[in-house]
Amino acid sequence: MLARVLLCARPISTALPALTRPLAHSTLHMDPGPGGRPVETAIRTKLSGALEPEHLEVHNESHMHAVPPGSESHFRVLVVSPRFDGLSLIQRHRLVNEALREELSSYVHALAIQAKTPAQWGSDPSMAKSPPCMGGSKGDRTVEEKLAAGRE
Repeated sequence: MLARVLLCARPISTALPALTRPLAHSTLHMDPGPGGRPVETAIRTKLSGALEPEHLEVHNESHMHAVPPGSESHFRVLVVSPRFDGLSLIQRHRLVNEALREELSSYVHALAIQAKTPAQWGSDPSMAKSPPCMGGSKGDRTVEEKLAAGRE
């Protein structure tokens, strides 16, 4: 399944070039290893297909948390899509969660979502920053289970 997702990956084009900035990539702290970044790639591919965003940023923030180096368990996404027009914030988040159902039920422990309409992005083209990790996942056994499942 993941091999097919990787073959389908494509860059996001934008309809608002004056209002966008280059897509951000994971920080250099992350060691992609021989398999690359399959979870990040799957997130990018699925959100692109489901929401046809004008702007998309996917940030792997796992390095900010109590997980092994190279993990893909904590993400922040910024999605700007006309599909969000007329929808409440909870409805937008539901669309993102639905697109990433498989990842959220297996590999991804945490997902921060910013879901904006093109008009909202035009008036505020920024992404919120994540707070520092307070170590809450150290006692959460589901993180270890998901990381183990991702290595299998």
